[in-house]
Amino acid sequence: MTGTDHVIVVEGLRKTYGTKPALDGVDLTVPRGTVHGLLGPNGAGKTTVVRILATLLRQDGGRAEVAGFDVRRDARAVRHRIGLLGQHAAVDEELSGRQNLEMFGRLYHLGARRAAARATELLERFDLGDAGRKAVGQYSGGMRRRLDLAASLVLAPEVLFLDEPTTGLDPRGRTEVWNAVRSLVGGGTTVLLTTQYLEEADQLAERISLLDAGRVAAEGTPDELKARIGSDRIDVVVRRADQLDAAAAMVTVAVRAEAATDADGRRISAPVADRVAALTETLRALGAAGVEVEDIAVRRPTLDEVFLRLTGGADAARAEEGIAV
Repeated sequence: MTGTDHVIVVEGLRKTYGTKPALDGVDLTVPRGTVHGLLGPNGAGKTTVVRILATLLRQDGGRAEVAGFDVRRDARAVRHRIGLLGQHAAVDEELSGRQNLEMFGRLYHLGARRAAARATELLERFDLGDAGRKAVGQYSGGMRRRLDLAASLVLAPEVLFLDEPTTGLDPRGRTEVWNAVRSLVGGGTTVLLTTQYLEEADQLAERISLLDAGRVAAEGTPDELKARIGSDRIDVVVRRADQLDAAAAMVTVAVRAEAATDADGRRISAPVADRVAALTETLRALGAAGVEVEDIAVRRPTLDEVFLRLTGGADAARAEEGIAV
């Protein structure tokens, strides 16, 4: 059985469709009251993991527990402790937000009075109180997704699975959902999040598992994953192309690391150990030499770069084989 600090425990999880492995020995642990992100290209196995943990699909091998219950032997107990928000809306657009939530409550056998009370509580919690009597068809994308999220919480689950919850939303709607998720986790809910938005994982997840070809290619905090592909870098764009080589030599001396150049973009880039010192020394050296700078910045690697570096090429190979999981 799982320890009290881990709500999700996965060991050697395997699933095959025909002769193609969708999951090939996935291991995963998620502490209580945290957001854990599952990232990976299309076909990496993210949705398959969620469907197995939500008891919608049976694994071919390995073990998985949710809230202390085996997903295969104790599927009924697992279902009473989880919520699931999939990629597609589950609410009825012709009904009001309140009617939708009350309907879900009745489906979960809460009874009319408890379903109504729970609907009121969730509408207020997700800042939908004023819109509760409007038809969902009149909601914005962000409001509709927050209502979907509320519907997945009618039974106050310990664990919530979010499978690409903000697909198709504009930046405002995405931010609304992010704030709602943060509020849930602050209240003790554990969230397993799959997403193709790298910024979303960076914003929400304490830890991330990067799936590729049915395996965990890397795991860690967002900062740990970024550190795997290199240190901070300084980028300088010079105004005049004829100053590029001389400026690159100055940057190399200033940051004590070899600078690379991109002639087409008039760009110089170099790794740095001390962000502030590197920026100060580079500006001083270039200014003293009369080099005109169009732009200068110190940046950290992004999750996009981690994603591309650690999953390069695998997505195309799977697409050729016709796998989509």
